[in-house]
Amino acid sequence: MKFAVIQERKSPPDRRVVLDPNSCQKLLSIFPSAELIIESSPIRAFSDADYSSAGLEVVADVSTAEVLIGVKEVPIEALIPNKSYFFFSHTIKKQPYNRKLLQAILNKKITLYDHETLVNESYHRLIGFGYYAGVVGAYNGIRALGMKLNCFDLPKATDLNDRAALNVQLDLLTIPNVKIVLTGTGRVGQGAKEVLDHLNIKQVTVDQFLNDNSSEAVYVQLDVLDYCERQDGKTLGKKDFFKFPEAYNSTFDRFTSVADFFIAGHFYGKGAPAFFSRNQAKNSNFKLKVVADISCDIDGPIACTIRPSTIEKPIYGYDPKTETEIDYKITSAIAVMAVDNLPCELPKDASEEFGHTFVEKIIPAFFNKDAFGVLKRAKMTENGQLMPAFSYLQDYVEGKE
Repeated sequence: MKFAVIQERKSPPDRRVVLDPNSCQKLLSIFPSAELIIESSPIRAFSDADYSSAGLEVVADVSTAEVLIGVKEVPIEALIPNKSYFFFSHTIKKQPYNRKLLQAILNKKITLYDHETLVNESYHRLIGFGYYAGVVGAYNGIRALGMKLNCFDLPKATDLNDRAALNVQLDLLTIPNVKIVLTGTGRVGQGAKEVLDHLNIKQVTVDQFLNDNSSEAVYVQLDVLDYCERQDGKTLGKKDFFKFPEAYNSTFDRFTSVADFFIAGHFYGKGAPAFFSRNQAKNSNFKLKVVADISCDIDGPIACTIRPSTIEKPIYGYDPKTETEIDYKITSAIAVMAVDNLPCELPKDASEEFGHTFVEKIIPAFFNKDAFGVLKRAKMTENGQLMPAFSYLQDYVEGKE
Protein backbone atom coordinates (compact mmCIF):
# COMPACT_ATOMS: atom_id res chain seq x y z
CA MET A 1 0.00 0.00 0.00
CA LYS A 2 1.45 3.34 -1.06
CA PHE A 3 0.36 6.49 0.77
CA ALA A 4 1.01 10.13 -0.11
CA VAL A 5 0.89 13.24 2.05
CA ILE A 6 -0.48 15.86 -0.35
CA GLN A 7 0.08 19.60 -0.58
CA GLU A 8 -2.68 21.85 0.78
CA ARG A 9 -4.01 23.94 -2.10
CA LYS A 10 -7.08 25.61 -0.62
CA SER A 11 -6.98 29.38 -0.15
CA PRO A 12 -6.36 30.87 2.37
CA PRO A 13 -3.36 28.58 2.91
CA ASP A 14 -3.50 26.03 5.71
CA ARG A 15 -0.11 25.10 7.17
CA ARG A 16 -1.35 21.95 8.92
CA VAL A 17 -0.61 18.44 7.68
CA VAL A 18 -2.11 15.06 8.58
CA LEU A 19 1.24 13.29 8.95
CA ASP A 20 4.21 15.18 10.40
CA PRO A 21 7.72 13.68 9.93
CA ASN A 22 7.66 11.77 13.22
CA SER A 23 4.26 10.26 12.42
CA CYS A 24 5.52 9.24 8.98
CA GLN A 25 8.49 7.46 10.54
CA LYS A 26 6.23 5.72 13.03
CA LEU A 27 3.89 4.56 10.25
CA LEU A 28 6.77 3.01 8.29
CA SER A 29 8.26 1.34 11.37
CA ILE A 30 4.96 -0.24 12.44
CA PHE A 31 3.94 -1.24 8.90
CA PRO A 32 7.16 -2.08 7.02
CA SER A 33 5.23 -3.13 3.89
CA ALA A 34 3.85 0.40 3.53
CA GLU A 35 5.30 2.96 1.17
CA LEU A 36 5.03 6.70 1.75
CA ILE A 37 5.80 9.77 -0.34
CA ILE A 38 5.51 13.45 0.55
CA GLU A 39 4.32 16.00 -1.99
CA SER A 40 6.55 19.06 -1.96
CA SER A 41 4.91 22.08 -0.30
CA PRO A 42 6.09 25.65 0.24
CA ILE A 43 3.57 26.41 2.99
CA ARG A 44 3.21 23.57 5.49
CA ALA A 45 4.51 23.94 9.03
CA PHE A 46 7.10 21.23 8.38
CA SER A 47 9.41 21.98 5.47
CA ASP A 48 10.41 19.61 2.70
CA ALA A 49 13.83 19.51 4.38
CA ASP A 50 12.22 18.33 7.64
CA TYR A 51 10.76 15.35 5.80
CA SER A 52 13.95 14.64 3.84
CA SER A 53 15.99 14.75 7.05
CA ALA A 54 13.66 12.13 8.48
CA GLY A 55 14.52 9.83 5.57
CA LEU A 56 11.27 10.42 3.68
CA GLU A 57 10.92 10.84 -0.07
CA VAL A 58 9.72 14.29 -1.15
CA VAL A 59 8.29 14.37 -4.68
CA ALA A 60 6.52 16.70 -7.10
CA ASP A 61 4.16 14.00 -8.44
CA VAL A 62 2.07 11.80 -6.12
CA SER A 63 0.13 9.97 -8.85
CA THR A 64 1.89 6.68 -8.06
CA ALA A 65 0.26 6.53 -4.62
CA GLU A 66 -2.99 4.66 -3.98
CA VAL A 67 -4.11 6.64 -0.92
CA LEU A 68 -3.73 10.43 -0.82
CA ILE A 69 -3.99 12.16 2.55
CA GLY A 70 -4.72 15.86 3.14
CA VAL A 71 -6.41 18.25 5.54
CA LYS A 72 -8.68 20.68 3.65
CA GLU A 73 -10.74 20.25 0.47
CA VAL A 74 -8.73 19.37 -2.63
CA PRO A 75 -9.48 21.70 -5.56
CA ILE A 76 -11.38 19.91 -8.31
CA GLU A 77 -8.63 20.43 -10.87
CA ALA A 78 -6.08 18.77 -8.53
CA LEU A 79 -8.12 15.59 -7.90
CA ILE A 80 -6.54 12.48 -9.42
CA PRO A 81 -9.14 9.99 -10.76
CA ASN A 82 -9.51 6.48 -9.33
CA LYS A 83 -7.59 7.22 -6.12
CA SER A 84 -8.56 7.04 -2.46
CA TYR A 85 -8.54 10.35 -0.60
CA PHE A 86 -8.70 11.46 3.01
CA PHE A 87 -9.61 15.10 3.72
CA PHE A 88 -12.27 17.29 5.29
CA SER A 89 -14.68 17.58 2.36
CA HIS A 90 -17.31 19.71 4.12
CA THR A 91 -20.09 17.98 2.19
CA ILE A 92 -21.75 15.72 4.75
CA LYS A 93 -24.06 18.54 5.88
CA LYS A 94 -24.93 19.35 2.24
CA GLN A 95 -22.84 22.51 2.23
CA PRO A 96 -23.86 24.26 -1.03
CA TYR A 97 -20.40 25.66 -1.71
CA ASN A 98 -18.92 22.14 -2.04
CA ARG A 99 -21.62 20.49 -4.16
CA LYS A 100 -19.42 20.63 -7.27
CA LEU A 101 -16.56 19.06 -5.33
CA LEU A 102 -18.62 16.00 -4.40
CA GLN A 103 -19.94 15.79 -7.97
CA ALA A 104 -16.35 15.78 -9.25
CA ILE A 105 -15.33 13.10 -6.73
CA LEU A 106 -18.09 10.87 -8.05
CA ASN A 107 -17.34 11.64 -11.70
CA LYS A 108 -13.67 10.83 -11.20
CA LYS A 109 -14.54 7.58 -9.38
CA ILE A 110 -12.62 8.60 -6.29
CA THR A 111 -13.01 6.74 -3.00
CA LEU A 112 -13.51 9.42 -0.37
CA TYR A 113 -12.98 9.10 3.36
CA ASP A 114 -13.88 12.31 5.16
CA HIS A 115 -12.00 12.80 8.45
CA GLU A 116 -15.35 13.63 10.05
CA THR A 117 -16.75 10.22 9.09
CA LEU A 118 -13.94 8.28 10.77
CA VAL A 119 -15.85 6.88 13.75
CA ASN A 120 -15.76 3.89 16.08
CA GLU A 121 -18.43 1.24 16.55
CA SER A 122 -20.44 3.69 18.69
CA TYR A 123 -20.13 6.35 15.96
CA HIS A 124 -17.92 8.60 18.06
CA ARG A 125 -15.31 10.58 16.14
CA LEU A 126 -11.88 8.97 16.10
CA ILE A 127 -9.90 11.98 14.97
CA GLY A 128 -10.07 15.74 14.77
CA PHE A 129 -8.36 19.02 15.53
CA GLY A 130 -10.80 19.87 18.33
CA TYR A 131 -8.27 19.72 21.17
CA TYR A 132 -6.12 22.45 19.66
CA ALA A 133 -9.19 24.45 18.75
CA GLY A 134 -9.87 24.45 22.49
CA VAL A 135 -6.32 25.39 23.42
CA VAL A 136 -6.05 28.26 20.94
CA GLY A 137 -9.65 29.37 21.50
CA ALA A 138 -9.11 29.69 25.25
CA TYR A 139 -5.79 31.49 24.72
CA ASN A 140 -7.40 33.90 22.25
CA GLY A 141 -10.24 34.46 24.68
CA ILE A 142 -7.82 35.25 27.50
CA ARG A 143 -6.05 37.63 25.12
CA ALA A 144 -9.38 39.31 24.31
CA LEU A 145 -10.14 39.59 28.04
CA GLY A 146 -6.86 41.40 28.66
CA MET A 147 -7.50 43.79 25.79
CA LYS A 148 -11.13 44.41 26.74
CA LEU A 149 -10.29 45.11 30.39
CA ASN A 150 -7.03 46.84 29.44
CA CYS A 151 -5.11 44.80 32.03
CA PHE A 152 -2.58 42.80 29.97
CA ASP A 153 -1.49 42.29 26.37
CA LEU A 154 -0.75 38.88 24.88
CA PRO A 155 0.79 38.24 21.45
CA LYS A 156 -1.32 36.36 18.92
CA ALA A 157 -1.01 32.59 19.07
CA THR A 158 -0.21 32.52 15.35
CA ASP A 159 2.91 34.61 16.05
CA LEU A 160 4.24 31.99 18.46
CA ASN A 161 6.27 28.98 17.37
CA ASP A 162 4.46 26.28 19.33
CA ARG A 163 2.48 25.30 22.41
CA ALA A 164 5.53 25.68 24.66
CA ALA A 165 5.94 29.29 23.57
CA LEU A 166 2.24 29.86 24.21
CA ASN A 167 2.62 28.53 27.75
CA VAL A 168 5.56 30.86 28.35
CA GLN A 169 3.31 33.81 27.54
CA LEU A 170 0.59 32.52 29.87
CA ASP A 171 3.13 32.23 32.69
CA LEU A 172 3.68 35.98 32.55
CA LEU A 173 0.04 36.82 33.28
CA THR A 174 -1.83 37.84 36.39
CA ILE A 175 -5.52 37.16 35.79
CA PRO A 176 -7.89 39.68 37.38
CA ASN A 177 -10.78 38.70 39.63
CA VAL A 178 -13.18 37.39 36.96
CA LYS A 179 -15.69 34.57 36.68
CA ILE A 180 -15.26 32.30 33.67
CA VAL A 181 -17.83 29.83 32.37
CA LEU A 182 -16.63 27.05 30.06
CA THR A 183 -19.08 24.81 28.19
CA GLY A 184 -18.15 21.44 26.75
CA THR A 185 -16.39 18.36 28.11
CA GLY A 186 -15.11 16.84 24.86
CA ARG A 187 -11.81 17.43 23.05
CA VAL A 188 -12.48 21.15 22.64
CA GLY A 189 -13.51 21.61 26.25
CA GLN A 190 -10.50 19.63 27.48
CA GLY A 191 -8.10 21.79 25.47
CA ALA A 192 -9.66 24.97 26.85
CA LYS A 193 -9.65 23.59 30.40
CA GLU A 194 -5.92 22.89 30.20
CA VAL A 195 -5.25 26.55 29.42
CA LEU A 196 -7.31 27.67 32.43
CA ASP A 197 -5.58 25.12 34.64
CA HIS A 198 -2.16 26.22 33.37
CA LEU A 199 -3.06 29.72 34.54
CA ASN A 200 -3.88 28.27 37.98
CA ILE A 201 -7.41 29.61 37.80
CA LYS A 202 -9.46 27.89 40.49
CA GLN A 203 -12.17 25.49 39.30
CA VAL A 204 -15.39 25.64 41.33
CA THR A 205 -18.71 23.83 41.39
CA VAL A 206 -21.85 25.17 39.75
CA ASP A 207 -23.28 26.12 43.13
CA GLN A 208 -20.10 27.93 44.18
CA PHE A 209 -19.93 29.75 40.85
CA LEU A 210 -23.50 30.96 41.07
CA ASN A 211 -23.63 31.85 44.75
CA ASP A 212 -20.18 32.57 46.16
CA ASN A 213 -18.23 35.80 45.89
CA SER A 214 -14.55 35.24 45.29
CA SER A 215 -11.45 37.39 45.64
CA GLU A 216 -9.70 35.50 42.84
CA ALA A 217 -10.43 34.35 39.31
CA VAL A 218 -12.55 31.19 39.14
CA TYR A 219 -14.07 29.01 36.43
CA VAL A 220 -16.76 26.41 36.12
CA GLN A 221 -16.90 23.75 33.41
CA LEU A 222 -20.45 22.89 32.39
CA ASP A 223 -21.91 19.79 30.86
CA VAL A 224 -25.12 20.10 28.88
CA LEU A 225 -27.53 19.37 31.72
CA ASP A 226 -25.93 22.14 33.79
CA TYR A 227 -27.46 24.71 31.44
CA CYS A 228 -30.49 22.91 29.98
CA GLU A 229 -33.59 21.43 31.60
CA ARG A 230 -36.61 19.58 30.31
CA GLN A 231 -39.69 21.70 29.76
CA ASP A 232 -41.76 19.18 31.75
CA GLY A 233 -39.35 19.26 34.69
CA LYS A 234 -38.31 15.61 34.39
CA THR A 235 -34.68 14.53 34.79
CA LEU A 236 -33.97 11.83 32.21
CA GLY A 237 -30.23 12.19 31.56
CA LYS A 238 -27.97 13.24 28.70
CA LYS A 239 -29.13 10.54 26.30
CA ASP A 240 -32.63 11.97 26.47
CA PHE A 241 -31.30 15.46 25.73
CA PHE A 242 -29.40 14.31 22.65
CA LYS A 243 -32.42 12.36 21.45
CA PHE A 244 -35.03 15.06 22.15
CA PRO A 245 -33.19 18.41 22.32
CA GLU A 246 -36.34 20.30 21.38
CA ALA A 247 -37.90 19.19 24.70
CA TYR A 248 -35.41 21.32 26.64
CA ASN A 249 -35.07 24.97 27.62
CA SER A 250 -31.86 26.84 28.34
CA THR A 251 -31.06 27.87 31.91
CA PHE A 252 -27.83 29.56 30.86
CA ASP A 253 -29.11 32.98 31.91
CA ARG A 254 -28.30 32.11 35.51
CA PHE A 255 -24.64 32.00 34.44
CA THR A 256 -24.70 35.16 32.31
CA SER A 257 -25.92 37.08 35.35
CA VAL A 258 -22.68 36.35 37.24
CA ALA A 259 -20.02 35.46 34.63
CA ASP A 260 -17.63 37.93 33.00
CA PHE A 261 -16.17 35.63 30.37
CA PHE A 262 -17.73 32.75 28.40
CA ILE A 263 -15.65 30.13 26.57
CA ALA A 264 -17.95 28.16 24.27
CA GLY A 265 -16.40 24.74 23.70
CA HIS A 266 -19.60 22.70 23.39
CA PHE A 267 -21.05 20.74 20.49
CA TYR A 268 -24.31 22.34 19.44
CA GLY A 269 -26.87 19.97 17.92
CA LYS A 270 -29.81 20.86 15.73
CA GLY A 271 -32.93 21.58 17.79
CA ALA A 272 -31.07 22.35 21.01
CA PRO A 273 -32.01 25.56 22.86
CA ALA A 274 -29.92 28.70 22.44
CA PHE A 275 -27.54 29.70 25.21
CA PHE A 276 -28.85 33.24 25.16
CA SER A 277 -30.92 35.33 22.77
CA ARG A 278 -30.45 38.90 21.58
CA ASN A 279 -33.24 40.00 23.90
CA GLN A 280 -31.61 38.30 26.87
CA ALA A 281 -28.34 40.08 26.08
CA LYS A 282 -30.21 43.38 26.52
CA ASN A 283 -31.20 42.56 30.11
CA SER A 284 -29.70 44.71 32.85
CA ASN A 285 -28.49 41.61 34.71
CA PHE A 286 -26.56 40.30 31.67
CA LYS A 287 -22.89 40.52 32.74
CA LEU A 288 -20.75 38.94 30.02
CA LYS A 289 -17.94 41.17 28.78
CA VAL A 290 -16.04 38.65 26.61
CA VAL A 291 -17.16 35.62 24.61
CA ALA A 292 -14.70 33.18 23.04
CA ASP A 293 -16.96 31.25 20.70
CA ILE A 294 -14.86 28.27 19.64
CA SER A 295 -17.96 26.56 18.22
CA CYS A 296 -18.63 29.59 15.98
CA ASP A 297 -22.21 28.94 14.90
CA ILE A 298 -23.20 32.14 13.11
CA ASP A 299 -26.58 33.60 14.14
CA GLY A 300 -27.00 30.50 16.26
CA PRO A 301 -27.10 29.65 19.96
CA ILE A 302 -24.85 32.54 21.06
CA ALA A 303 -26.54 35.77 20.05
CA CYS A 304 -23.43 37.95 19.92
CA THR A 305 -21.70 35.71 17.35
CA ILE A 306 -22.91 37.54 14.27
CA ARG A 307 -20.00 36.62 12.01
CA PRO A 308 -16.77 34.64 12.12
CA SER A 309 -13.65 36.59 12.90
CA THR A 310 -10.23 35.98 11.37
CA ILE A 311 -6.76 35.11 12.59
CA GLU A 312 -5.64 38.54 11.40
CA LYS A 313 -8.52 40.36 13.19
CA PRO A 314 -9.79 37.92 15.83
CA ILE A 315 -11.91 40.25 17.98
CA TYR A 316 -14.97 42.35 17.24
CA GLY A 317 -17.57 44.06 19.40
CA TYR A 318 -21.28 43.34 19.66
CA ASP A 319 -23.66 46.02 20.92
CA PRO A 320 -26.60 44.28 22.64
CA LYS A 321 -28.84 47.36 22.38
CA THR A 322 -28.54 47.86 18.61
CA GLU A 323 -27.68 44.22 17.80
CA THR A 324 -24.86 45.46 15.59
CA GLU A 325 -21.09 45.29 15.41
CA ILE A 326 -19.12 48.04 17.14
CA ASP A 327 -15.61 48.60 18.50
CA TYR A 328 -15.07 45.96 21.20
CA LYS A 329 -13.32 48.52 23.43
CA ILE A 330 -16.56 50.49 23.88
CA THR A 331 -17.88 49.91 27.40
CA SER A 332 -21.26 48.58 26.29
CA ALA A 333 -19.77 46.11 23.79
CA ILE A 334 -19.34 42.38 24.28
CA ALA A 335 -15.90 41.46 22.93
CA VAL A 336 -16.36 38.44 20.63
CA MET A 337 -13.59 36.08 19.51
CA ALA A 338 -15.05 33.78 16.85
CA VAL A 339 -12.14 32.58 14.72
CA ASP A 340 -13.39 29.52 12.80
CA ASN A 341 -10.00 27.93 11.99
CA LEU A 342 -8.29 28.10 15.36
CA PRO A 343 -5.97 25.04 15.07
CA CYS A 344 -4.24 26.78 12.14
CA GLU A 345 -2.67 29.12 14.68
CA LEU A 346 -0.55 26.30 16.18
CA PRO A 347 -0.05 24.19 13.04
CA LYS A 348 2.93 22.16 14.26
CA ASP A 349 1.34 21.02 17.52
CA ALA A 350 -2.05 20.42 15.92
CA SER A 351 -0.46 18.37 13.15
CA GLU A 352 1.63 16.28 15.54
CA GLU A 353 -1.41 15.35 17.62
CA PHE A 354 -3.51 14.59 14.54
CA GLY A 355 -0.71 12.53 12.98
CA HIS A 356 -0.19 10.46 16.11
CA THR A 357 -3.91 9.59 16.22
CA PHE A 358 -4.11 8.91 12.47
CA VAL A 359 -1.28 6.37 12.63
CA GLU A 360 -2.67 4.77 15.78
CA LYS A 361 -6.36 4.54 14.86
CA ILE A 362 -6.78 4.84 11.07
CA ILE A 363 -3.74 3.42 9.26
CA PRO A 364 -4.02 -0.08 10.87
CA ALA A 365 -7.31 -0.61 9.03
CA PHE A 366 -5.38 -0.88 5.76
CA PHE A 367 -3.30 -3.75 7.12
CA ASN A 368 -5.76 -5.74 9.26
CA LYS A 369 -8.46 -6.08 6.59
CA ASP A 370 -10.42 -3.30 8.31
CA ALA A 371 -11.09 -5.60 11.25
CA PHE A 372 -13.02 -2.95 13.19
CA GLY A 373 -14.94 -1.48 10.26
CA VAL A 374 -13.25 1.93 10.43
CA LEU A 375 -12.89 2.30 6.67
CA LYS A 376 -16.24 0.72 5.90
CA ARG A 377 -18.09 3.20 8.10
CA ALA A 378 -16.12 6.19 6.82
CA LYS A 379 -16.24 5.48 3.09
CA MET A 380 -18.50 8.05 1.42
CA THR A 381 -17.98 7.23 -2.26
CA GLU A 382 -16.65 4.41 -4.42
CA ASN A 383 -16.71 3.72 -8.17
CA GLY A 384 -18.81 6.80 -8.87
CA GLN A 385 -21.49 5.97 -6.31
CA LEU A 386 -22.44 7.17 -2.87
CA MET A 387 -22.14 4.45 -0.25
CA PRO A 388 -25.47 3.41 1.37
CA ALA A 389 -24.81 5.31 4.62
CA PHE A 390 -24.40 8.50 2.58
CA SER A 391 -27.21 7.98 0.10
CA TYR A 392 -29.00 10.90 1.79
CA LEU A 393 -26.62 13.12 -0.22
CA GLN A 394 -28.01 11.98 -3.59
CA ASP A 395 -30.47 14.87 -3.99
CA TYR A 396 -27.71 17.25 -2.91
CA VAL A 397 -25.42 15.84 -5.59
CA GLU A 398 -28.14 16.13 -8.21
CA GLY A 399 -28.88 19.74 -7.23
CA LYS A 400 -32.41 18.99 -6.04
CA GLU A 401 -31.81 20.59 -2.63
